[in-house]
Amino acid sequence: MSCRFLQLHLTRKTRAKKFLQDGKLVLSPFVRLSSSYGADKTSSNGSASSRKLNKRLKETAETVVIGGGCVGTSIAYHLAKAGMKDVVLLEKSELTAGSTWHAAGLTTYYNPGINAKNLHYYSIKLFEQLEEETGQQIGFHTPGSIRLLGTPERMDEARYQMQRQGWNKAPQWLISAEEVLEKFPLLNPNKILGGLYNPGEGHIDPYSLTQAYAIGARKYGADIYMPAPVTSLVPRSDGGWDVETEHGTIAAKRIVNAAGIWGQEVGRMVGIEHPLIPVHHQYVVTATIPEVAALKEEVPVIRDLEGSYYCRQERSGLLFGPYEKSHMMRLQEDWVTDGVPKGFGKELYESDLDRIQEHTEHAMEMIPVLAKADIQSVVSGPIIYSPDLLPLLGPFQGLRNYWAAVGFSYGIIHSGGAGKFLSDWILNGEPPYDLIEMDPNRYGKWTTQEYTAIKARESYGNNNLLGYPKEDRLGGRPTERTSGVYEKLRRRGAEYGFHSGWEQPHWFALEGDEAGYKPSYRRTNWHMPVGREYEMVMKTAGIMDLTPFAKYDIKGKDTVAFLDNLVANKLPKVGYGAVCHMLTPRGRVYAEITLTRIAEDHFFCITGSGSELHDLRWIEEHAVNGQYDVSITNCTDEMGALTIAGPSSRDILAQLTDEDVSHEAFPFMTMRQMSIAGVLCRAIRISYTGELGWEFYHKRGDTEKLYDGLISAGEPYGIGDFGVYAMNVMRIEKGFRMWGQEMLTDNNPIEAGLSMFIKMKKKSDFIGKDSIRRIKEEGVKRKLVLLKVDTDNIDPEGNETIRVGDKVVGNTTSGCFSYNLNQSVAYAYLPLDLTDLGTKVKVELLGNHYDGTVIKEPMLLTEPMREKIKRQAEAAN
Repeated sequence: MSCRFLQLHLTRKTRAKKFLQDGKLVLSPFVRLSSSYGADKTSSNGSASSRKLNKRLKETAETVVIGGGCVGTSIAYHLAKAGMKDVVLLEKSELTAGSTWHAAGLTTYYNPGINAKNLHYYSIKLFEQLEEETGQQIGFHTPGSIRLLGTPERMDEARYQMQRQGWNKAPQWLISAEEVLEKFPLLNPNKILGGLYNPGEGHIDPYSLTQAYAIGARKYGADIYMPAPVTSLVPRSDGGWDVETEHGTIAAKRIVNAAGIWGQEVGRMVGIEHPLIPVHHQYVVTATIPEVAALKEEVPVIRDLEGSYYCRQERSGLLFGPYEKSHMMRLQEDWVTDGVPKGFGKELYESDLDRIQEHTEHAMEMIPVLAKADIQSVVSGPIIYSPDLLPLLGPFQGLRNYWAAVGFSYGIIHSGGAGKFLSDWILNGEPPYDLIEMDPNRYGKWTTQEYTAIKARESYGNNNLLGYPKEDRLGGRPTERTSGVYEKLRRRGAEYGFHSGWEQPHWFALEGDEAGYKPSYRRTNWHMPVGREYEMVMKTAGIMDLTPFAKYDIKGKDTVAFLDNLVANKLPKVGYGAVCHMLTPRGRVYAEITLTRIAEDHFFCITGSGSELHDLRWIEEHAVNGQYDVSITNCTDEMGALTIAGPSSRDILAQLTDEDVSHEAFPFMTMRQMSIAGVLCRAIRISYTGELGWEFYHKRGDTEKLYDGLISAGEPYGIGDFGVYAMNVMRIEKGFRMWGQEMLTDNNPIEAGLSMFIKMKKKSDFIGKDSIRRIKEEGVKRKLVLLKVDTDNIDPEGNETIRVGDKVVGNTTSGCFSYNLNQSVAYAYLPLDLTDLGTKVKVELLGNHYDGTVIKEPMLLTEPMREKIKRQAEAAN
């Protein structure tokens, strides 16, 4: 505490005024109010209604965007620019109020996720031309940025990210310590091994950016009203909304909640509890530092991952902002329960530099000139967090024409891409690309306020933690979503993963195994146990908890016509099931579902756990838009599900039921309602392992009884538990695609190898049929293939870059260690000229380029196919 920097922060603290104390709001001495909307126009504790509306309110609108931050104005700008008439934006006080105005304004191509990279890339490319388009200067600086790597583990993390970046658009390089110091000469050379460098990144003025969006929105015909706080949202019978304000009511076809820190309050107007919570985030701006002032050009933004802070040049000084550890950071939880204080807009919290002392010391060690810098200002303001740090972006299940654009903890860099993404979806009726990790429907009633607070604290505190494959964070778990055998499986060694609120076994640690989540970029403690589970299922039988699967009952007089239009496959007969795909109008794969026909007008629909409300929203939307007389019931939480698979599974099942379960009586893809171990089940002969197997759907309260019966009957056969990891290996070996990996809204079913499920000759003009016809006529340019990959102690998982020579030619979609081939395998998209069997490519993993070879798929025939060939051979003899 002897350094000048910390001494000054202590001196500063003694004279700082309280910004929020005892529930009363006091204007921060550091507030920067714009000249356009000065402090004389709105007092810090006055109501917006004290100001007159800037112009007469319209009575109707195609879209009403609620919120005038950078995200809301971007949405209005993109909708208007795309040609939508009657776009209205309502801002409760003034543009940028809330979180936008005080943001540090960082702009990055980098994102550890795959899909979010598209948002970042679009935003930066938009920023590059927005000033010329609108005439508004936006203060966009592009000195690049460097993620500092100070440990061998960080070097591995950077290599891991490089293998995922190569097939994406933005430039990213792994550079040496010497190159880092050339670009940022003020760093301590003893603390750096290398850097992950992204040219073109930098920072922008958030206020000016928002004004540019607003100018562009008005230029293309949008109307912006302020101060115009929304007081009520009333749904209309036609699916639209009456948007009520203090100045009148607008009849809107749709509404977009882009209200930032007020997003939760707007959600409550329509009966939704968005899982959002404000977080205190601080950054420090120094006065002039002579060494910075002497630099010939602006240095890159740096992110010191070990110190957990970012730092950029601010004129001739520096700006640095830390992410405190979970136990040190602060949430504003009372705003969740009581709402944002009345009159809050361009105010700040009181700074608390004690909370960031550890990070400050790290920063001074890494950037020694900070130790003798004067503090010019400290900004401590609210940013909004969702449980997983990602925004909620898209239409909301259960509410017609309500769209969410909230929860942006990185709103500045997301703003351009999010505006474009939402605009395209609204105008075209489908998302322009896959972004399911930001789907607002990834949360549900299981997402409590307590869970949100715990996860937000975990996400913020772990912001710069090493990011590993199959990362599993434990905060807030378990939720209310546990199956009837959760505790029993935990005692039997289940190592659980998190799936849309559910706990589902990934693998089982038995006696002698190293239990727990052991993160690694290479094979780790679960590699051998998963092989044991694989061998068990392939040779005898295994049992697995499938309760997290989403399940719907679809009934009604129009059910057949509705589903025939919704899916591309033929509908199954009563007592049979079919794998079906819901396509978008462009012919992309929106979802894969299994439909089982229980009666003429009653279908049982099953889909993945992560797609529960994503798929349900699509189904409901098309039922309403098509005016079909159907009822759709989500029975996910009421029904449990278990599966048994393996060559002994029929013998085990036969001991627990009076029904005939022979192949002749119970063939593949058929369903029987039957009693098994005294539990009434919908039993479907299907298995994602590709082996002989059944799935049993039953009342959730009966799961333990059914499980105990299956385990008891299977003990003589050597039955045991298996998890998601072993199932994934078996499905890849059998040639099964997975939604979100091989098929998604980035792909069409033809290139994904799903043609057998697309019935072009059926009479119904199913959604996407015309597009599929056109795709077939024009031909595809790439195709999904299976690769064997000659690795060592590492396996592909998906999203790795594939090259031929120095040219990037494709990417993997999923991968694993094949216990059948005893080597790594991966699915990949490659151009047609590289899809012939035996074609050689290079697959990048942790900086190495391993040989990949196109091989025949499937590696193993499914059990039904093997039995069919066997019966044909017997008949021929």
